[in-house]
Amino acid sequence: MKPTSENQTFSLIPYLLRYKWRYALGILVLLLVDLASLYIPQFSGEIVDGLSDGTLTDVKPLLLGILAAGLVMTLGRFGWRYFIVGASRGIEYRLRNDLFAHLETLSARFYNSHKTGDLMAHFTNDLQAVQQAAGWAVITAFDAVIMTLMVLVKMIVYVDLKLTVFAFIPLTLVAVACYFFGIESKKRQLQRQQAFSDLSDKVQESLAGIRVLKSFVQEEQDLRSFDEASRNSMDKTLNAVKLWAVIGPFFDAVTGISLLLTLVFGGRMVLDGQISIGQFVAFNSYIGMLVWPMIACGDSINAFTQAAAALKRISMIFQERPDILDAYPDSLPKLAELEKDPGLLEQYPEMRSYSHMRLQGEITIKDLTFVYPDGGLPVLSHVNLHVAQGEILGILARTGSGKSTLADLLLRVYDCEEGAILLDGIPIGQYPLEVLHRDMAYVPQENFLFSDTLEENIAFGLEARISEHPELREKIRQAAKDACIHDNIMDFPENYLTLVGERGVTLSGGQKQRSSIARALLKDSAILILDDSLSAVDTDTEEQILKNLMRLRKGKTTILIAHRISTLQQADHVAVLEEGKLAEYGTHQELLEKGGFYAHVYEKQQLEQELAAAD
Repeated sequence: MKPTSENQTFSLIPYLLRYKWRYALGILVLLLVDLASLYIPQFSGEIVDGLSDGTLTDVKPLLLGILAAGLVMTLGRFGWRYFIVGASRGIEYRLRNDLFAHLETLSARFYNSHKTGDLMAHFTNDLQAVQQAAGWAVITAFDAVIMTLMVLVKMIVYVDLKLTVFAFIPLTLVAVACYFFGIESKKRQLQRQQAFSDLSDKVQESLAGIRVLKSFVQEEQDLRSFDEASRNSMDKTLNAVKLWAVIGPFFDAVTGISLLLTLVFGGRMVLDGQISIGQFVAFNSYIGMLVWPMIACGDSINAFTQAAAALKRISMIFQERPDILDAYPDSLPKLAELEKDPGLLEQYPEMRSYSHMRLQGEITIKDLTFVYPDGGLPVLSHVNLHVAQGEILGILARTGSGKSTLADLLLRVYDCEEGAILLDGIPIGQYPLEVLHRDMAYVPQENFLFSDTLEENIAFGLEARISEHPELREKIRQAAKDACIHDNIMDFPENYLTLVGERGVTLSGGQKQRSSIARALLKDSAILILDDSLSAVDTDTEEQILKNLMRLRKGKTTILIAHRISTLQQADHVAVLEEGKLAEYGTHQELLEKGGFYAHVYEKQQLEQELAAAD
């Protein structure tokens, strides 16, 4: 359903075709309802004529006809709601899932340039507009066209052609108005939805940074900024409403003129004996029935223009292509499914070339130079490194020297030149992303915890769910002990079932770091990257965690990125980066003997520790 190339635009048609039979049944039922409603004015007119000239001997059949028509309309209105509105909800559901799945494939560049609030607006305002167009707008558009035609035919056949022409002439103005209304409405709806996105983003950003706002006493300033975004949203919404405020009364005025012409010419025709009183009564009822299609015309145009604006915004998301391309074909089942069903290899023999792929832990970096996609100076320049399987590599650098960028490249958050990074002798781009994510664990600088229990947060990297495999709880606790967070967790009221706030805000920085380390240790991957992950813990806790790492990570590769020498001195080798270049490389003792940047930092930190101890 989603576009597969940059030149291919997003289309709603595949979603509509998926529910084509529901739409067909819904429109058929809607047609029956409209047909049934046509006979009520006719039966009423026949009753009036019969009572007027005294020819009506038995009113029962006509009353039963009106009752039957009413019953068909009652049941039918439930039916078309069930089929058409139900189909629109199904389209909204599938479109939301596809949009979310597509967002998960996009790379860091996309999220660096798109705000969360704007993306949230796609899932709320935009999808609701599409749902309304696929549901109620289809119904109103059908009535605006088919009901109008059927009523006109009934007016001509049952009453009089000439009177119908007189009454319908003013209604032709509606078609002209609808055309210009649709053009202007689409422009205003697009502005309204963009304003809503800006407001959503403002709310999300302010709430996420509420502690910073309070810390810097910026509530008043932020409120003014919110007021501007809110007022902009209100103004753009009012611009769209004002248009409808003009077109709605215009439709009413046109309908009123049509009723006036009916009274003038129809009354004269009754006096002249050209039509009966019952036909005149029925004709006025039919004119009244045209009021709804006129309103429906405006409603459907309004809904379709909102949906067109929403689809344009959604289409821009679907046209975004991920920067990181997976070596594993989308047409094949996930490699993780092989563990559950080994028979997949029989069904998909193409999987055999990928099924054996496992990272062992050897990392080779050859003349690596990297520039971010938005351009600028190289962040890394001609870096050469080799990390043997089971080795611990420490990385030291000043802020902005490329150490976190190197971690991102190993995780394929960004791509480098082909062959610049080899894992077990194979270019990193030839590995399926599923293999990289399965066999590598990462603890970032900014630790992220979900609004869930501590137990679920630590177990986040596991394929199995705790509810299905309760035996995992012991492994979770052991990982927490190895990360030196177990005692803290046991002090919480609900222990491991304690709910943490959004982004783990209820925990201290050190607790968040150690929870993230426990999550990574539980995964037990071939490669573990710790990006300045011990900066918020005290030296005694750091020492204990490092001892546990040395014990647990034997035979597995570990990369320690840190600013403290105490974190790095147990590494097999340490790489020192300066301005994106490899300035020093060697063991802790070798680097001290060189007397370079590493030795300078070590001496400085030693002095700081001595002063702190003296204090």
